[in-house]
Amino acid sequence: MDILSEPWPWYVTGPLIGLFVPLLLIIGNKAFGISSSIKHICAACLPVKSISFFNYDWKKDSWNLFLVAGIILGGIVTGLVVDLDYSVMISEQTKADLSVLGFSNFNGFLPEKIFSWDSLNSIGGFVILIGGGFLVGFGTRYANGCTSGHAIMGMSLLSIGSLVAVIGFFLGGLLMTHFLFPIIF
Repeated sequence: MDILSEPWPWYVTGPLIGLFVPLLLIIGNKAFGISSSIKHICAACLPVKSISFFNYDWKKDSWNLFLVAGIILGGIVTGLVVDLDYSVMISEQTKADLSVLGFSNFNGFLPEKIFSWDSLNSIGGFVILIGGGFLVGFGTRYANGCTSGHAIMGMSLLSIGSLVAVIGFFLGGLLMTHFLFPIIF
């Protein structure tokens, strides 16, 4: 049971993820991606013929919905069965860098100044929650995939679009951390 409650080393998880992509392509001729499942859910729940974007045979990609359901169910079962230590190990240098930007209290997964219910009471926290959610959803659809889909699947297929998207994700993260966070908080 310890193997489930401890982080796996990169040299185990990296190859497992890396081998999953070609295996999925070879065995089932399926592309790995999670963000497309939102489109499938909308097409299944809103069978409207007048919206061409959702007017397709979503059942042929229903395996993707089972993958998402398995991820959610696996997370729930793990949370109920395994006693996990929810503290995250953050390097002292990262803590120092984030403290310069005004962040503190690194006992949880993420800085509480951003990721807490209290942050919704501030304009900055509300803008990050609503605006960030909209931008992530819009960006995922506009980029034709999410960060993991482009970085894992798209890059393995040598897609130039995925390379551009991954570079954009990293640049966006750097800009947010070093330029926008100091302005917002």
